[in-house]
Amino acid sequence: MTDRLRWGILATGGIARLFTADLKLAGFDVRAVGSRSAASAAAFAAEFGIPTAHASYEALLADPEVDVVYVSTPHPLHAENAVAALEAGKHVLVEKPFALNRAEAERIRDAALANGRLALEAMWTRYLPHMVRIRELIAAGALGEVRSLIADHTQLLSDDPAHRINALELGGGALLDLGIYPISFAWDLFGEPAAIRSSAVFKETGADAQIATIFQYPGGRTATTYSASDTQGPNRAAVIGTAARIEIDEVWYSPTTFRLIAADGGVLETYESRVEGRGMQFQAAAFEALVAAGRLDGGELLSTAETVGIMGTLDAIRAEIGLRYPGE
Repeated sequence: MTDRLRWGILATGGIARLFTADLKLAGFDVRAVGSRSAASAAAFAAEFGIPTAHASYEALLADPEVDVVYVSTPHPLHAENAVAALEAGKHVLVEKPFALNRAEAERIRDAALANGRLALEAMWTRYLPHMVRIRELIAAGALGEVRSLIADHTQLLSDDPAHRINALELGGGALLDLGIYPISFAWDLFGEPAAIRSSAVFKETGADAQIATIFQYPGGRTATTYSASDTQGPNRAAVIGTAARIEIDEVWYSPTTFRLIAADGGVLETYESRVEGRGMQFQAAAFEALVAAGRLDGGELLSTAETVGIMGTLDAIRAEIGLRYPGE
């Protein structure tokens, strides 16, 4: 293996384009792309200057010039594709959600352990500079005792029943596509919730259009999240403590600004992100550092064990609102 990992992109959808653009912008070594269509792979490779285009996922996984595979297929295929890559000897960065449910996440975890490879969820927002600074402030006690998190993730997406976001057979709905962001943020700050309350509104397809959750934690802490695929909201977040609060501007889970505000209303700090691209390259850099250090557990910032736990929380929410995916 070279000093830098050689990346392969599995699937050529919109999120793969965003991720690959950030990789190329930051100088990562993107060696190959694989698609079920030779034309799609060739077009993607030409767009991003990638040396090799494979006309199948299997060919990408067999490529000896690829060390790590970014899996960006639809949700129900994440486990299958990730396990295949791991068994082919590749590390994997799996687009969120990590899998369709906890059982599938455990399959990926077990395959990574069996093959001595790193499997990490592409929750890139945790690695952004403003999120790093927020954790620093909390750790330093700048907020006093942190008591609550409030976060929303809302987008006005397609109402076409055939669209991925509305198709249950593709894991569609607000929870897995959008709710994963604030729910992962709650896990980041507070860990596993002791109690979960949730409510949802559904579309005619059976996919959840709106999902609201309240998590309770020991010591009286709470996290409140709201996500929706049929409305455009503020997409802001707040972390509230006894001495101060952090207000994160739109869009809170991407490079943005925040303010540390004292209990009396005075602004103690203003932070503004200055990031090239979307910011997905920060997790890619962390991924390479983890592999170089032999940290195949995912490290402290987002361990594979935590990702499996988050999938368990999503399962519990779905059980409460009565949401099941075909084949479960």
